Amino acid sequence: MEKNLSTPPEAHLDKTLRPASWDEYVGQETIKRNVRILLEAARSRGHPPEHLLFYGPPGLGKTTLAYLIANELGAQLRATSGPAIERVGDLAAILSNLEPYDILFIDEIHRLPKTIEEVLYPALESGTLDLIIGKGPSARTVQLSLPPFTLIAATTRYAGLSAPLRSRFSGGTHRLEFYSLDEMVQILTRSAALLGITTDAATLRIIALRSRSTPRTANFLLKRVRDFAEVHNRPLDDACATEALELLGVDERGLTAEDRSILLAIIERFGGGPVGLATLAAAVSEEEETIATVHEPYLMQLGFLERTPRGRKATPLAYQHLNFTIPQRALL
Repeated sequence: MEKNLSTPPEAHLDKTLRPASWDEYVGQETIKRNVRILLEAARSRGHPPEHLLFYGPPGLGKTTLAYLIANELGAQLRATSGPAIERVGDLAAILSNLEPYDILFIDEIHRLPKTIEEVLYPALESGTLDLIIGKGPSARTVQLSLPPFTLIAATTRYAGLSAPLRSRFSGGTHRLEFYSLDEMVQILTRSAALLGITTDAATLRIIALRSRSTPRTANFLLKRVRDFAEVHNRPLDDACATEALELLGVDERGLTAEDRSILLAIIERFGGGPVGLATLAAAVSEEEETIATVHEPYLMQLGFLERTPRGRKATPLAYQHLNFTIPQRALL
């Protein structure tokens, strides 16, 4: 197949779609206002901004916020992740190579080993790195001074962070919220323009409705709908988008085949629930953590799933969505 060198490779499309300025970043208005005040105050004093923590479900824009902050400050962003920092030496190498006023971004910081957390504390509080050289009676502590920097951390599991680590983010801890339908349409409109996709607002609204209120999911669906239209040589209209999304198994409320299988298992195999997470995971051949962290939050957001002390229950809305008769016990 002939390649068009003027089109960015698929691997780089996510970076292309990432907002480059505050005006392009749709939603999260409260967070944007607070962060911009923090940055302006730090800039007027000539200091690096204090450390920031962003948390919330995946795909809502935590990484994008880190890049926007770096752009706003004209600073270099050094990005890594919690699982990538396995030893104290890994963290020491990262910190000792920072330049003054750099931004260090650590994604999934809740997966940082606890021993490494303890090394990070003095780096965040006093700008020093305490290292132990040697073992036994001959061991000695070496203290290295670090250049002024700002740590921006992101996590999908806020409760997974220890209290001492949470308290070090003196610049603020911000929870990202799901996006409204209008915001999702704005995001898709911008993405469609960047990708050179010709369509209308009504079609983008169909995609937005199935995007789980999450920009990352919206952009993924937009690219797949574009692919479907191109392969079948069809205009990207309402009918084309609907057919492409149904082929992907995404229904009009954004539920995937996996989401529906979880609800169907609760309704058909366990009488609507309650059913324990381990039992449910075995019934649908899925990992417990995947159900709890990937599928349940959105099902609960829609009001399709209820989490009780005795287990998971399907709600009347779930019966209605899947075209089941609502039993009397589900209404109690």
